[in-house]
Amino acid sequence: MPESSRIAETQVLIVGVGPAGAASAALLSSYGINNIVINKFAWTARTPRAHITNQRTMEVLRDLDLEKQAINLAAPRELMGENTYCTSLAGDELGRILTWGMEPSRRADYDLASPTMMCDLPQHILEPLLLSAAGPKKTNVRYDTEYLSHVQDDDGVTATLRDRITGYEYQIRCKYLIGADGANSQIVKDLDLPLKGKMGLSGSINVVFEADLSKYVEHRPSVLYWVIQPGSQVGGLGMGVVRMVRPWNKWLCIWGYDVEVGPPDVTEEMGIEIVRGLVGDPELEVKIESTSTWTVNNVRATHLSKGRVFAMGDAIHRHPPTNGLGSNTSIQDGFNLCWKIALVLKGQASPRLLETYNAERSPEADKIVTRANDSLALFGPVMASLGLTETNDPAEMRANIAKLKESTPEGAKQRAAFLKAMDETNIIYNGHGVELNQRYVSEAIAPDGSPDPGFKRDKEMYHEASSRPGANVPHAVITHNQCKLSTLDLCGKGGFSILTGLGGEGWIDAAQAVKDELGIEVRVHVIGPGQPHEDAYGQFANCRETAETGALLVRPDFIVGWRAHEISDSAPQDLVMAMKKILGLLEGETLETDHIDTETLTDRWLSD
Repeated sequence: MPESSRIAETQVLIVGVGPAGAASAALLSSYGINNIVINKFAWTARTPRAHITNQRTMEVLRDLDLEKQAINLAAPRELMGENTYCTSLAGDELGRILTWGMEPSRRADYDLASPTMMCDLPQHILEPLLLSAAGPKKTNVRYDTEYLSHVQDDDGVTATLRDRITGYEYQIRCKYLIGADGANSQIVKDLDLPLKGKMGLSGSINVVFEADLSKYVEHRPSVLYWVIQPGSQVGGLGMGVVRMVRPWNKWLCIWGYDVEVGPPDVTEEMGIEIVRGLVGDPELEVKIESTSTWTVNNVRATHLSKGRVFAMGDAIHRHPPTNGLGSNTSIQDGFNLCWKIALVLKGQASPRLLETYNAERSPEADKIVTRANDSLALFGPVMASLGLTETNDPAEMRANIAKLKESTPEGAKQRAAFLKAMDETNIIYNGHGVELNQRYVSEAIAPDGSPDPGFKRDKEMYHEASSRPGANVPHAVITHNQCKLSTLDLCGKGGFSILTGLGGEGWIDAAQAVKDELGIEVRVHVIGPGQPHEDAYGQFANCRETAETGALLVRPDFIVGWRAHEISDSAPQDLVMAMKKILGLLEGETLETDHIDTETLTDRWLSD
């Protein structure tokens, strides 16, 4: 760079505008933190990619005041749940599974777990929504901008970038750098973060297309139709997939390729042939929008940061799309990290708090990568139950599938095997616990001395609410002016909250002690008769797991950071000590605000 050029500055530089990067930009902006987010390409995702949006992610969108917009843009849950196994959309239907909480005995699990409901929000719609909440506030979004390298020191990070239109290289100075640059992350490589697992296990082809498929699907609405045909055993998912993008005229289909041979040149003609074969209509009018290839990966980072640089999203957990965990986990990475960065930059927390990002999110990365790959393996028994692993001859495969219809002992045996194999795939679609049962253990959690109760039911299949420190604050329906709210609505927005009952008014004085000593506000909500928030249904009393005067201290990311089973004379001291532990503060430690003045950011981009 010429000596006369100055370096542009910001508080946080985010590389990547995928779900992790876009969510981080929106969250940091909502916390009042200036940030720049860059994208190598000219726009956000151009294809649907990830789409299942679970309740934890919807809670983040609710915290960002984006939930209603997301619902308006998404396909609702009632159009998601009739997952069908078939020989083609026009062919034989082999069986169905009710998914995403649509099975009657599971609906209550979802209704009780969260004030939000899951939906289908494709990534090319989600990313602009998140950036719409970031750009008007504290975010500067720069497209056609490529990350090249970075150097960090005790005071910050200097990143070198390239404008891909002009070729001009320049530098940005930031306090923290977030690498949300995808499964081929350059930042992970630059940090030399340890990776466990293997990339490129199998290959898949995506074909995004427009076609009116309403006559095949409108009576059995779903986002996923699993198509079992000869040849479908090759590739990432074990069978062909027709995925709804917009009901019922925009779709994405998936077909496999032999990863040992390498990705094919997917022409428009090949795309149309794949689509017509999966639909089972050789005359179907099809408009191909795009084609692409991808590989199934089984990789997770065992450490997520180094110094002032943090990695998140697909950069640290790379896995197949089974269970719909990708964008959800990526957004929750941002929800965990961004409030911590904000408090450190504001001088309200020690940089030690940032070390807890690894302790809390690395186990989640390991969990979801393992689950997604274990789920992928469950398709093998489905194929085997139909006799499709016994031969490579297409005619024999079709004959084996046809045995399902035979009124013979062999047909009965095959039907029983298929139903069993299909039932075992339930964890792929109804793994509510995988989605919601986060239990953090780190220095940003202040234990209350209670033993870990474990889980009464399968912890991957079923969500179990808990108020124990490290768990998400339980959702309970309360009322304000006789209108329904959730306990989650009293928390978040970048701040700490205390939830207590009648008799817990002393926590207001305890919160004042925290403000006096630490300079940080803790909002106190007394829930009960005659209070602004009332426990009309008794749900808060049933889930708080404390005495009425006890307290749940909730972090900005809805995680219970500490709880007191009842109030005592030492409540102010106890709350101050809990907050110090969560914030990583040592006794007598003085912090300085780590601030860069970027109010006139756009005026600081300089050329030669």
